[in-house]
Amino acid sequence: MISDAQLSSLSAKVGVHLRDRGLQLVTAESCTGGWIGKVLTDIPGSSAWYAGGVVSYSNALKQSLIGVRAQTLAAQGAVSEATAREMAAGVLKSLGGHVAIAVTGIAGPDGGQPSKPVGTVWFAWASRRAEGIALRVAHEVLSGDRDAIRRAAVDRALQEILRLEL
Repeated sequence: MISDAQLSSLSAKVGVHLRDRGLQLVTAESCTGGWIGKVLTDIPGSSAWYAGGVVSYSNALKQSLIGVRAQTLAAQGAVSEATAREMAAGVLKSLGGHVAIAVTGIAGPDGGQPSKPVGTVWFAWASRRAEGIALRVAHEVLSGDRDAIRRAAVDRALQEILRLEL
């Protein structure tokens, strides 16, 4: 399982990566419940590169705070590629910033189904470009208990920031 120390080290690397580029990060979290924001703000000086985030656990908040469309939620569900995309683009529009992370998934122990088992997580990363917002998405089925799934989701979300062309 990913440790607190590993998440702290990764968060510090993300901070340096963003700070060196003069970029601000925003987050839209569902299944991680604000954990990404927590590990980022544990880093002294994070206000230089982390603007803040939205924890939108309910569908109603996904719609009202970050612009996920009701049609998307009805057709695809909260745990879907389309919802993750709309969360990332929406939080970037709502909160500003240059780069966004969005995470939506089923951390368990309940809530899974055959098509979306416990551990299913969709990620989206959005970045502002001259030609508009660029989006990247990923899907994972993570294993372990609720804590392990959420830790792995935080890790995966932050690891990708280091790989993005910013």
